Amino acid sequence: MAKNLLIVESPAKARTIKKYVGRDFLVRASVGHVKDLPRKTIGVDVKHGFKPEYVVIEKKKKILADLKKAAASVQRIYLAPDPDREGEAIAWHIASEIQNGEEGRIFRVLLHEITKKGVQKGLANPVPLDTHKFEAQQARRILDRLVGYEVSPVLWKKIRRGLSAGRVQSVAVRLVVEREREILAFVPQEYWILACDLEGPQPPPFTATLSKVDGAKAEVRTGGEAEAIVGALRKATWRVGSVERKERRRNPPPPYATAKLQQDGSQRFGFGAKRTMRAAQSLYEGVELGEEGALGLITYMRTDSTRISDDAIAEVRALIPEKYGPEALPEEPRIYKSRKGAQDAHEAIRPTSLAYPPERVAAFLEPDQVKVYTMVWQRFVASQMTSAVYDATGVDIVEESGRYVLRATGQILKSPGYLAVYGVSVDSDDEGAEGEGKRLPELADGDSLRLTGAGARGDQKFTQPPPRFTEGTLVKEMEEKRIGRPSTYASILSTIQDRTYVEKMDGGKLRPTELGFIVNDKLVQHFPEILDVDFTAQMEEGLDLVEEGEKDWKALLKAFYGPFHATVVKADKEMEIVKAREEPTEHVCEKCGKPMVRKWGRMGTFLACSGYPDCRNTKQLLRKDDGSYEIVERPTVDVTCAECGRPMTIKQGRFGEFLACTGYPADCKATRPLPIGVNCPKCGSEVVKRTSRKGKTFWGCISWAKTACDFVLWDKPSAQPCPQCGAKFLVQVGRKVASGTRCVTEGCGYKKATEEVEETAAATV
Repeated sequence: MAKNLLIVESPAKARTIKKYVGRDFLVRASVGHVKDLPRKTIGVDVKHGFKPEYVVIEKKKKILADLKKAAASVQRIYLAPDPDREGEAIAWHIASEIQNGEEGRIFRVLLHEITKKGVQKGLANPVPLDTHKFEAQQARRILDRLVGYEVSPVLWKKIRRGLSAGRVQSVAVRLVVEREREILAFVPQEYWILACDLEGPQPPPFTATLSKVDGAKAEVRTGGEAEAIVGALRKATWRVGSVERKERRRNPPPPYATAKLQQDGSQRFGFGAKRTMRAAQSLYEGVELGEEGALGLITYMRTDSTRISDDAIAEVRALIPEKYGPEALPEEPRIYKSRKGAQDAHEAIRPTSLAYPPERVAAFLEPDQVKVYTMVWQRFVASQMTSAVYDATGVDIVEESGRYVLRATGQILKSPGYLAVYGVSVDSDDEGAEGEGKRLPELADGDSLRLTGAGARGDQKFTQPPPRFTEGTLVKEMEEKRIGRPSTYASILSTIQDRTYVEKMDGGKLRPTELGFIVNDKLVQHFPEILDVDFTAQMEEGLDLVEEGEKDWKALLKAFYGPFHATVVKADKEMEIVKAREEPTEHVCEKCGKPMVRKWGRMGTFLACSGYPDCRNTKQLLRKDDGSYEIVERPTVDVTCAECGRPMTIKQGRFGEFLACTGYPADCKATRPLPIGVNCPKCGSEVVKRTSRKGKTFWGCISWAKTACDFVLWDKPSAQPCPQCGAKFLVQVGRKVASGTRCVTEGCGYKKATEEVEETAAATV
């Protein structure tokens, strides 16, 4: 009979660890948090020291009962959720439910890597539950609950039901909104780059650009100015003024912290932060490697430290000369400083063992896991290698009068150093090197040069607005401004998109929606401190001080809540009721002749007749990139209204698009779901998209109400015939990364897997 119980967060981690601990251990998973604040009430007693009311999560009652039963049968209990604030809270809540006054048999275990060595080390060195870390998590949870529960109802009353505000998410939305406004306000400025094609005494020919005019930096603003200078450049006689040769070093980047991993996942592969972290989590928890069994391939993936253990440094320094040559190993290990305010409890993200290079384990990994693991492996090895060394050449070229100076640069890789493993990267740290890969001819001071090819030319350019954020660059901005923590970036980015405050465009660019603009503007106007970037960063620092035991969590909440609650009360009285706003327009209602006004509704901005309710004419509006609106004409479809015979049109409702009679709603209220081109195999009627009482999407026969046809599907049907049995449709299964189609005809069994890419941008390592 087992003497010990080891409790972790995830079933995957539990399966991996079970192979390392033997028969003396029961290993169970809590599947995340088991207790939380209640869903339907605020759950915080503000008047009595912000006392939280924790309740067992409904879906976790059975899991918790099983943990209690297992705990009653063992001598010692080891709590090993993730080694961060959230993990500490999970450990505390489990302990509060199972200890029964027997605190002496409960221990906290910190597992920084899920390997046999890592698990044994953690079990051999248990620690007490960390009061300060738990209080820091508790303070964060209460802060977020107070903001959400007090601000959200104001938004419901003034803008639209169902909206939410968050202490950190709303600041992230503000960053996106302010960047968009910079883009909208940007006025492009014309400028010209002037260049000459030249050749000297020795090949190859090369290109030099105008750098100085009359001793000052060349700034050519107009086409006329460019044309005049190009004419002078073509007539000039050129010679080499000076040649500068020097050796340039390019240092390797530090190993990954969470934010950098998410940024590079976005930049290299177009991954969202959540997708990158999902792959990293699975690599940390353990992957089955065939006969070798399960192994955690990377260390804990939520960290903002670049620290590496001595054992890991020794291992990588043994590998580098063997695999890349002795010249690739620096004399001393490289030590990287973590950014200011970083928590140093965990190492940087690195492979748990260099005995498992990507090519050895790729066959056992999913495509996303291969990409993320390869990034981690290459980055870690590269971080302990020598610098890349370049031979760099800079040449100043002058003409007889000395009025114009051209500049040419070249940079040739002399020694690859860390680039031998890292390659010419496209990661978030890499700014490249000026003139990289461009070779200049051998030149000496005073050498005569002549124009060749097109001679001199001008290239018209325009200054560009700041780029829209991607998930990667938004994470970088949040990290630099100290908004959120490594463990929260992915969930914040998911939340602001799920709430439709921000949308992802083609290419992965983030843009605020009309709802995002409205909510942000009202929050900034009435809650300036909550939406202030510096205030949010200071609050994060306060939570860090709570974790370090230097600040009382109740004092932190008290200092915040008084001014905050007063602001909520004031906003409730003074905030504009946006849903009652009516803005005059130049449009006239074609049904009654009255002016139309722009209003805000559940589906966004729309045109409505000012004669409402006598006239209910409305038109859908589309907000364009420049902030203006255009009317969206409602297309008719080849479907006739069953009630009155009019053609039907596509409309937008709270649950998406649907068909409505063109006489809707004044003359005819008939509506129906959109057809999808699939007929019911039972009765021949159409199959349409439907929604259950609990809001879950499914597909079923349109005639269910009239004929009681009970045909339903939980997977979306597609009008593709089955190549195996001839059925008239297949269903789509799976989501995002791995998906496919299958036949639902009984006895067929046809299935085809496909690989889909979640984001638009993708690359290979």
